[in-house]
Amino acid sequence: MKTRLILYIMALSVLAACSDLETGSTRHTATQIAVTPPVGISGMQITSQQIKITNLTTGVITTLSSTEGITLAEGLYDMVYSADITYTAHNANNETAQAKGRLTGKAENVQITGSSRQVQIETFLSADNDDFIIEEIFFAGTLRSSGLQYYGDSYIKIYNNTDHVLYADGLAFCESKFKSTQYFEYTPDIRKDTMTIWSLYVIPGSGTDHPVQPGHSLLLCDTGIDHRNANPNSFDLSAADFEWYDVSTHPEHMDIDSETVPNLDKWYCYTESFYVLHNRGFTSYALARIPIDKAQYLKDYKYTYYYTMYLPAGTFPMQQDAYKMPNAWIVDGVNCSIEAKRLWNILPPSVDAGWTHCGKIDKDETRYFRSVRRKLQYLNADGTMHLLDTNNSTEDFNTECIPSIVELQHTAIDAAGTKATTVTYDGITPKQ
Repeated sequence: MKTRLILYIMALSVLAACSDLETGSTRHTATQIAVTPPVGISGMQITSQQIKITNLTTGVITTLSSTEGITLAEGLYDMVYSADITYTAHNANNETAQAKGRLTGKAENVQITGSSRQVQIETFLSADNDDFIIEEIFFAGTLRSSGLQYYGDSYIKIYNNTDHVLYADGLAFCESKFKSTQYFEYTPDIRKDTMTIWSLYVIPGSGTDHPVQPGHSLLLCDTGIDHRNANPNSFDLSAADFEWYDVSTHPEHMDIDSETVPNLDKWYCYTESFYVLHNRGFTSYALARIPIDKAQYLKDYKYTYYYTMYLPAGTFPMQQDAYKMPNAWIVDGVNCSIEAKRLWNILPPSVDAGWTHCGKIDKDETRYFRSVRRKLQYLNADGTMHLLDTNNSTEDFNTECIPSIVELQHTAIDAAGTKATTVTYDGITPKQ
């Protein structure tokens, strides 16, 4: 009798665990996923594919290896499609060769109702990048013991995830001007193939001045000083590899030029004082290889756009200026947002099909002393990390982590000054 009861409970558990695809208690819709390949791709063969379907109401996630024969419970969904492909590539001499690449596409807030529904997903091609990736972004900052925000200790780590030396010379770092929590109809609309940026800093060098070994990082920071002198709850960045430094036009808001950390080459920034990362996490970040010089870029890639703001006080036509970063130049990118206010992904699925976060609501007090860190995939034979890189930061990043610099220096993890005690590879996996 006891054995029968256990088997009965197990059967009930299995039934309760079934996904929306299998339940019979709600109305269902036969759903056809129509995938549109990128224009100009010839000889394409899909070697593997995946469609990840998230029910935004229940939180149930279903991952399938085919886009056919799908039945979904009625509701609101996000869908992410990805596929590894081979295709015919053409070089400058119009010679052909077989190339490998990855297709990614996304459909958000899709309402599934009725007896049948077709969902169109436009895909974008990303080649197998052989360049740096973003390892960690610390944008939230720290707090003083009084609870007030402290500025200047934000940073980004870039990582050589390949099996050979990479040179950081000429690698650009930029932040988006557009916010994931605001959406307007911009004219001209260039969002499909271009990132609109409000900052651009480039690692100097002649091409081979800054080698980075496989499994090693470079640390780019706001201000390369020991911040503990100004805020005991912060940490020491005086040994960072580079800092972004700004010559301010406002004497009351001057930047600090570190004596120990070399400056990045500033190509453009929106501010007339000094630049800080968006500390509420509404923007996207990218690394890029720009194939033209600074003068030509500033001349040819300015972007003037128009949109309309609809407010209770009236309708206001707007005009703003920024700079353009073609997606073709981006070697890695990360979308950031918060769940409570997110409206869209700034970077397209070919760069980042997901998004990551520190904090869940606007001005979330829990975001301080936290960063986003890329997940450890495995350890190399020499003990260095191989990090996860699927061009989907929802999958690739651990969220709300103790920053790696805080772990290594055993500095504060909160405004009360509690010290970090554990060192991890990726904010989750402890080092032995």
